[in-house]
Amino acid sequence: MVKLSVIVPFYNVQQYAPAAVRSLRANAREDFEFILIDDCSTDGTKEILERAERELPGAVLIRRTEKGVSAARNTGIDAARGEYLTFMDGDDYAAPGYFAQLVDSIETLGCDFVRTDHVRFTGSERTLYRVPFGPRDTVVDPRAVILPAERSTPVDYPYSWAGAYHRRLVDEGLLHFPEDLRTAEDRPWIWRLHRKAKSFAVPSVFGIFYRRGVASSLTQIGDTRQLDFIRSFDRVLLETAEDPDADLFLPKAVRTYCAIISHHLATIDKFEAPVARRLRSLSAAALRRMPQDLLDDTLDSMDLDRATQLRRLRRRPSTASEAAA
Repeated sequence: MVKLSVIVPFYNVQQYAPAAVRSLRANAREDFEFILIDDCSTDGTKEILERAERELPGAVLIRRTEKGVSAARNTGIDAARGEYLTFMDGDDYAAPGYFAQLVDSIETLGCDFVRTDHVRFTGSERTLYRVPFGPRDTVVDPRAVILPAERSTPVDYPYSWAGAYHRRLVDEGLLHFPEDLRTAEDRPWIWRLHRKAKSFAVPSVFGIFYRRGVASSLTQIGDTRQLDFIRSFDRVLLETAEDPDADLFLPKAVRTYCAIISHHLATIDKFEAPVARRLRSLSAAALRRMPQDLLDDTLDSMDLDRATQLRRLRRRPSTASEAAA
């Protein structure tokens, strides 16, 4: 039986794919499989993955004909045979032995899923980013760590590759990603996971190295795909509103949505001019769609600069088509 399936989408990362594949080889085990997904690459990534299919123990190569990171991950989930699943991006890498430690942790803890710290790096700079949850190696109810609204919690740490997940989450429909979102697809995903899974922990393990500043990464691109965060958080609000504890969780969802809008407005210079205008209009419409009593409470509790900016934005006119987007 396959113990762990590692799902790795690759798209035009020929510069970084060799390091990713080498790190998988340093983690190879006879009961591990590495599902390598060529997500319509047009550079030399295809040849690198074909060589990995031949030389990497446990490699399974899947070629996709339509591009999209969510669909690529879902393809890997559907193909996975492991008792546990995890993810890695094709421009990142894992420390030697990391996946074995990950499996040991989730098996020992006996929970639905675990989240791990990770190392973020640009060039030679390395920074450790921790899951915003203090206790380590302690199993808790995932719903119990969504709050408080005013602090970062595990739902604000959406990185799918920073953790491992029991197969029963696939069977319960909790692990697949929304394929209609080009960015921020992991926000509804992490909220759903914390609202509906039964057990979670943060083990004293880290070993994923997350590369920042990759030119092909959607986080570096200032076009309309970035604006999918609006539809993403609309979905978070809609699904959270249907939760039995909506009155508890909605203030957190609204506050996070506001913080993300403020973040994008603070970096608006990276957007093309028409996209920047659309960002303002769509954000204004989104603020008006939120439960207004919760939004007022949220703005009253935020710092003055952001609260003033969002109040001003809420009053901004928007077209009917933008309000419906």
